[in-house]
Amino acid sequence: MLDIKFIRENPDLIKEAARKKHVDFDVKELLALDVLYREILNLVEKLRAEQNKVTERVPQSSPEEKEKLILEMKQLKEHIKEKEEELRHQREHLDELMLRVPNVPDVSVPEGESDLDNKEIKQVGEIPKFDFTPKDHLTILENLDLADFERGSKVSGFRGYFLKNAGALLCFALWQFALEQLVKKGFTPIIAPSKVKREPLKGCGFIPQHEEEVYRLTEDEYLSGTAEVPVTSYYMDEILDEKDLPKKFIAFSPCFRKEAGSYGRDVKGLIRVHEFFKLEQVILCEAKHETSVAFHEEITKNSEEIVQALKMPYRVVLNC
Repeated sequence: MLDIKFIRENPDLIKEAARKKHVDFDVKELLALDVLYREILNLVEKLRAEQNKVTERVPQSSPEEKEKLILEMKQLKEHIKEKEEELRHQREHLDELMLRVPNVPDVSVPEGESDLDNKEIKQVGEIPKFDFTPKDHLTILENLDLADFERGSKVSGFRGYFLKNAGALLCFALWQFALEQLVKKGFTPIIAPSKVKREPLKGCGFIPQHEEEVYRLTEDEYLSGTAEVPVTSYYMDEILDEKDLPKKFIAFSPCFRKEAGSYGRDVKGLIRVHEFFKLEQVILCEAKHETSVAFHEEITKNSEEIVQALKMPYRVVLNC
């Protein structure tokens, strides 16, 4: 969440961020509400100060004056209660809008509306060419008895699957291989919970904007779609000493996603499923642009090295 002071000082920057991200957000509405909230807060503080002054006068007052002061205190109390309720309501509305403020994209990020507008940084390796029509991964997995999608759907529902035999063993081998590579680089291995409270999801920006993508268990319990949420929230409500940064984690967790926005896309196979396991690199670092960019490059390099070790061709793409 951006600081309200930053938003007050840079309204045009926020407006431009919303335009670039195709987010329907009215920064003027937020700032108007911010002004109203501060006006009510200022009034409440003045009323409380006045109430304290009247309270201090009561013991030294005459019986007649004391009666008037008590009546005045009662009226002030009712006025304060009324304004505090108004303040609470405005605070809730302000917090709701603050959660919807789009973050400011880096200057290097291209503008666009779809994957077609992404910027390719580089291609590494050559895509194999065959003198026959290659089978898709779904057919190969089923023919070699490495996966069962029919029974997976029967048991788990749409996009359900079983991995079995060498298919299951290959998953464990890949996870272990990637885990060892990152541990060698100083990352702390951690197995993260997938069940998280609402506050971590809010803090990571997944709700309220993407609440339709998240499985909800109870009023305050959800299934996370990535280990990023629990691990980023590991030190929630704590203050870290700058000298102890960065904190590097390689996190493993089950992930759950509704894929509500992907209807009709990648409906077969393992490309877009509702449940999977994932290793996630998470780095908690100093909140400086150059520092975060450097660590982002480090994370990208780590991922590239793993794919290179597997001798797989790949692309590095800057998403719009």
